[in-house]
Amino acid sequence: MTVLPDDGLSLAAEFPDATHEQWQRLVEGVLRKSGKEVSGAAVEDALSTTLEDGLRTRPLYTPRDAAPDPGLPGFAPFTRGGRPVGNTPGGWDIRQRHAALSDGSVLADLENGVTSLWLVLGEGGIPVADLGRALDGVYLDLAPVALDAGADTEAAADALLRLYEERGVAPEDVRGTLGADPLGYEARTGTPLDFAPVAALAARAAAYPGLRTLTVDALPYHEAGGSAAQELGASLATAVAYLRELTRAGVSAEQAVAQIEFRYAATADQFLTIAKLRAARRLWARVAEVCGAPGAGAQVQHAVTSPVMMSRRDPWVNMLRTTVATLAAGVGGADSVTVLPFDHALGLPDAFARRIARNTSTILVEESHLARVVDPAGGSWYVERLTDELAHAAWEFFRSIEQDGGQAAVLRSGRLRDDLARTWAERSAKLAKRREPITGVSEFPFLDEKPVHREPAPEPPSGGLPRVRRDEAYEALRARSDAHLAATGARPRIFLATLGPAAEHTARASFAANLFQAGGIEPVTVGNFEESGATEAVLCSSDARYAEEAAQAAEALRAAGAHQIHLAGRPAEYAGVDSYVFAGCDAVAVLAATLDRMGVS
Repeated sequence: MTVLPDDGLSLAAEFPDATHEQWQRLVEGVLRKSGKEVSGAAVEDALSTTLEDGLRTRPLYTPRDAAPDPGLPGFAPFTRGGRPVGNTPGGWDIRQRHAALSDGSVLADLENGVTSLWLVLGEGGIPVADLGRALDGVYLDLAPVALDAGADTEAAADALLRLYEERGVAPEDVRGTLGADPLGYEARTGTPLDFAPVAALAARAAAYPGLRTLTVDALPYHEAGGSAAQELGASLATAVAYLRELTRAGVSAEQAVAQIEFRYAATADQFLTIAKLRAARRLWARVAEVCGAPGAGAQVQHAVTSPVMMSRRDPWVNMLRTTVATLAAGVGGADSVTVLPFDHALGLPDAFARRIARNTSTILVEESHLARVVDPAGGSWYVERLTDELAHAAWEFFRSIEQDGGQAAVLRSGRLRDDLARTWAERSAKLAKRREPITGVSEFPFLDEKPVHREPAPEPPSGGLPRVRRDEAYEALRARSDAHLAATGARPRIFLATLGPAAEHTARASFAANLFQAGGIEPVTVGNFEESGATEAVLCSSDARYAEEAAQAAEALRAAGAHQIHLAGRPAEYAGVDSYVFAGCDAVAVLAATLDRMGVS
């Protein structure tokens, strides 16, 4: 701890320092009022949040939560960034994704803030033969190009390098990546690719100092439901496999390390995303050091806002999710950031969605000045500790992959699929219980929302690891409701039977309405049960009122024709009540069973 000289400007110098123990005692008092009798270290455990990978975030971090020295920006282990000046002053590279030809869209992006292009070619994207057309009018010496062509990588790279020659772009002005990722393609499709053409491309790319050959794309593991540590560990194992192949082909370790770019998902969990990007650089620096190329260990990162978090219902909320994710990517030190348009999950984005996507980065860079601070999260006890813990968890996952024969082996044996599936099953349980809420989907759904329609996007490669979405269970329920609406002219309904004055029933009635709307079931709150058109009812009131009136109300509803009677509240013994809905119940199971009883297929 540095002791500063007394300059007469000490802040709050007349107040004594509060101790950690004093804070704990104050929290004890607050928890005791809520019915929790805990003391000492248990106070912090009671307020801690469990994350994936065995990580826990605590309510308070202090200098006692030590983490290894992250070094300085631009120096090993590169935790704080690959360049001494960070993204200052121009900000990160704003990279827009294009998977289909659309007249003027590429130039419109470049003219309005985008600084590089991510082109999906071949299967699920733009035909390789149309690459020249896609880049028509683009100044290739100013706009870096990142290819993503899967099995067509060799043909796409040939086409791009030919364009550079035809347009007279000097080799030293070429920037971007050829996007070769054989193991990433195998993860997507289950089809292995030969590495020999990639090694040949790496030899050709050596003539272009700013051009990289390989992209280690971690999105397949993220989109299969993997955790942050699994995403990092799998990407590290993939990169190590590529280093082995390149050095076997005669490329030096330093040149091989410099040929690789990494692509990671940025989510709306901002601190975990910041820690993930920082941990990724530290891990890659360690690999480069072991390979004898420590000077080349500054990882080049391309962050993409998570497709898993994008919802199809109320897609406008995706703007908020991608904004938080972009902020996290920028603070985490990503070199390039792609903001997926808010309608990405619905098909091809329209001009408005592309505009919002590129402006998300532009506003954070130009108006929020986010890039003017080198490593904004550096020095945060929480972020530094989370970075360290995540790095260790990812390193252990990487080691387990290496012990099982490497990335190709765990892909082909199915071990990686099983690991990711277990993680997704645990997360799905939280989503089903709304422990991880999805705004506009599992929380605050809007049944009268007008659907947003887009042209279908090209089908992406498949056959390998699955692609999951946070909203998939609720989307299936809403689709059943939509089909019922189309067939009958009305949605399935449930009657909310409120007991007592509004002060007693409003909270639970609002909870029940929110819950059932998440499954596409319309709550009816006016009139009586017979007029509602419903076959089931929910009792909503206070516990005291339930004790007095629940049994009688349930009997009256049953007499009026209710086939199933729910009660909004914790399970108890009330005569005539069939089931209970409460915070933390399995909402997906409740909603699916309700639709089944209503005959909604």
